[in-house]
Amino acid sequence: MTTTTQSTAFSARTRGMRAMLLSGAASALVATPAFAQDSEQLAAASTTDQPAIVVTGTRITNPNLEQSSPIQVLGQDELDYRQATNAEELIGELPGITPGVSNSVNNGSAGIGTLNLRGLDSRRNLVLLDGTRIVPASLFSETDLNTIPVALIERVEIVTGGASSVYGADAIAGVANFVTRRDFEGLEAALTYGITERGDGERLRGDLTLGANFDDGRGNAVLSIGYQEVDDVLMGGRTFSQVGRGRSGAPQGSGTSVPTRISSTVPGGGGVNQLSPDGTTLVPTYNTFNFSPFNYLQTPFERYNVYASADYEITPGIEVYSRAMYNKTSVRLRLAPSGLFGDTWQFPLNNPFINETIRQQICASPVVAIDPATCTAAGAATDPTDPNYLEVPVTINRRLVEQGPRNTTNTFNQFQLWAGVRGGLSDTIDYDVYASYGETQRNLTRQGWGLKSRVQQALRANDATTCQDPSNGCFPINLFGGGVGTNIDPRSVAFFDQPTGFADTMTLAVVNGSIFGDLGERGFFTETPVGFAAGVEYREYNATRVADVSEGTQDEVLGTGAPAPSFGGTYDVIEGFAELIIPIVEDVPGFYSLQAEGGIRVSDYSNTGTSVTWKAGGSWEPFQGVRLRGIFQRSVRSPNIGELFLPVTTGLTGLAVDPCAGTNPVGNATLTAICIAQGAPAALVNAGVISQPSAEQINLTTGGNPNLDPEIAESYTIGLVLTPPQVPGLSVTVDYYDITITDAITQRTPDDILNPCYGPNSDGNGTDPSVCALVVRNPLNGSLNGGGDTPGLTPPLTNQGTLETRGVDFRVAYNLPTSFGSLNFDLNGNWTDTLKFQAVPGGINRECVGQYSSNCGFPSQTQGGSITPEWSFNLRSTVSIDDIADISLLWRWIDGVDYERILSRAGLDPQFESIDDASYFDLTIRSNVSENFDLTLSVFNLLDRDPPIVGNSVGTSSQNAGNTYPSTYDTLGRRYSVTGRIRF
Repeated sequence: MTTTTQSTAFSARTRGMRAMLLSGAASALVATPAFAQDSEQLAAASTTDQPAIVVTGTRITNPNLEQSSPIQVLGQDELDYRQATNAEELIGELPGITPGVSNSVNNGSAGIGTLNLRGLDSRRNLVLLDGTRIVPASLFSETDLNTIPVALIERVEIVTGGASSVYGADAIAGVANFVTRRDFEGLEAALTYGITERGDGERLRGDLTLGANFDDGRGNAVLSIGYQEVDDVLMGGRTFSQVGRGRSGAPQGSGTSVPTRISSTVPGGGGVNQLSPDGTTLVPTYNTFNFSPFNYLQTPFERYNVYASADYEITPGIEVYSRAMYNKTSVRLRLAPSGLFGDTWQFPLNNPFINETIRQQICASPVVAIDPATCTAAGAATDPTDPNYLEVPVTINRRLVEQGPRNTTNTFNQFQLWAGVRGGLSDTIDYDVYASYGETQRNLTRQGWGLKSRVQQALRANDATTCQDPSNGCFPINLFGGGVGTNIDPRSVAFFDQPTGFADTMTLAVVNGSIFGDLGERGFFTETPVGFAAGVEYREYNATRVADVSEGTQDEVLGTGAPAPSFGGTYDVIEGFAELIIPIVEDVPGFYSLQAEGGIRVSDYSNTGTSVTWKAGGSWEPFQGVRLRGIFQRSVRSPNIGELFLPVTTGLTGLAVDPCAGTNPVGNATLTAICIAQGAPAALVNAGVISQPSAEQINLTTGGNPNLDPEIAESYTIGLVLTPPQVPGLSVTVDYYDITITDAITQRTPDDILNPCYGPNSDGNGTDPSVCALVVRNPLNGSLNGGGDTPGLTPPLTNQGTLETRGVDFRVAYNLPTSFGSLNFDLNGNWTDTLKFQAVPGGINRECVGQYSSNCGFPSQTQGGSITPEWSFNLRSTVSIDDIADISLLWRWIDGVDYERILSRAGLDPQFESIDDASYFDLTIRSNVSENFDLTLSVFNLLDRDPPIVGNSVGTSSQNAGNTYPSTYDTLGRRYSVTGRIRF
């Protein structure tokens, strides 16, 4: 479902383009195709024919030398079939890749798309463009996949299992390298339009690419211009996500609702009570707020991108080249209306909008404790100079529905320049020297959030129309009128609804020089020579955040969860690296080929000192078509700027049940003492009236740590590659991987704090009472909700974590020629045996394969809570019919998963305890309509499978939303896409 404004704007821009594509689709069904390529030429672009030219994972370019690291490749056919709007859609659903942040993430998104290899977090892998780094798009050195110029991508190569010795830090889990087309000549224009069967979520992508050779082929220049737009889909537009459901399966809204809730004493009211429907008194809470329908299932964005490259051979052996890339992206996010989320307020007892009954109920609260006479006198005070005037500390929950939804716009301006010289030093040795500089500017603006200081100013009112302090156009705020929750005057909304924002700037400068090639024309005992690469690289990272006063102040912007104070940081690194691939034996019985591989990189960081990464491996082909490969790698990742320097702030994390809430501590002296020591008022603990977490979220206080050290990973892979000459067109790969990360930069999960503090039964019998100091409660109501006076959980960021994963990647591809063309089958799968996370020594070493919760998915400062199934595979089956069409069906299968097995099921809806396996089918037809025009039609989620329902609170808010996991399971339903492409 789209808003009227957005839908109208999108339709106006695309009406003509959409009509052109639809008419083209109709023409394709009646025209007689004339293919520019025969089936053999199409097959040559398929993934099965790509490995011979793959060099990602090594700087050695001799195609006769097979590297030992496993590589997954997406070729041109796969790119065409997916009709992706951006790069995150190309690789986000591949087996072995855990969902990162995508346009399915609304609450917690920074407006970028990230890669999460092996489920080890997006900070532990690299995204490259033609083997070079891309300027980060976040303070945590994450690359935005959406900056990749998709129109020029020839293939995507993914190396898993560690590549730090080749590409440096951050490549612990691996590398995704997007390889662009070289020496493009001609004109190519493409237009893609997509829409869901429900008529929303429209997508548009247009690209124009021009290329030409010049000076008798000594030079080439390419220019590509692109535009992409994706319309929103609201949770209110799908029946399964219109009403948020809690742990029990029942509808669950937020305690920040309408009418207002405020600290008071009402029998059975729990210490925070709600205005009655007639507005005359405070009663126990009876109405919560359904926040779900306001949120996005698909976040809208608009993007312009320009990519240009040029190269020129000055003389034989000397070629100069350059590249330039620019992206401007606007990503919109939306949350339910802002509110007063249980913060502490100084409430004047002469507020003109309350009656004497409500005033006395507030005064009777244990945290206020004012006698009735004093309370009445304070209510009659005329102004702050009156000696009877009193303000009392209270917590207030009130949804500001009059202000409308919270809107956030992330605008990115990113550019990067490369310039270099390359060529040959001899017939067998080449060189490449280049420099690169990139900059990303992210401007975040908020509208519809509200400022706390201005709400506080509006609470202090002389009468219904006059503030005590009338500055800046103050108009009193009525939180109590009528009880229906829509009584805040528009003049008051205009006063406290002020835009806020901050700007992040990230820069990356790189200078790299390398030589590579062959040591001679043949090896020591082989015809194939020894391959080598060596070089040096310098990199400098800078990041700054400049926030306005409101964004930089804790609690000032209502509903943000955490402020964004200004800060900055920088570090640089100089590295030397070298690689060798040595053929040992070839073309003898039992040794068709045998080769060894090694590499080393020495890095000197300005912030963490010197570190060494290395790899050693080899491959053995006993006879043609059967090859065994294996490699061991020691990788190192130095902390990034966000991990080092991010200021400590208070935000939110998930928690369904607070051990100190309700009557749980009553009668338990040990638990009562713990709750009181954490800051809860003794009277409320003993009365058993502390509230459970609001919307199953609590406060979390955390930040960077300048004393962090690098984390260390050891990984190895062992694999088998079968390409039997007896079965032409068949290739089989099976690779086992094992990655262990020690000294990992992590922080405790909520359960890593609650279990050792309160015990597994929440009775105060924890194994490590010292951990209880990491819990700091609201001083007024004892809850873990509130503003900056409620730190909540306070886990520091440390090097105490351990991460471990192991499993098997497998692929079977077969191309069978037929009388009518060919049949192609490509099965790409993953089995994850283990994925463990231990935040601190002695803590829970939790297994997260095939499980979901707020603890799994390695929660971090950037993301967390995603699902890693035990088994998953993609099977693409394609029928190529000569001179007619390619018909391709993709089957994507995800194994069933369970709610984290070590957690209590108490109060959990049995239907939320597991998710069945899921199958999705995408059907694509590609046809050449004429010599210069081809058309691709797709139906995604062909069977219109609904997502599984598990409620809103079993995982983190970034991955568990709309009662499901929208980054893992399809929430949009059946959708259609058409692409028309002209080539000359």
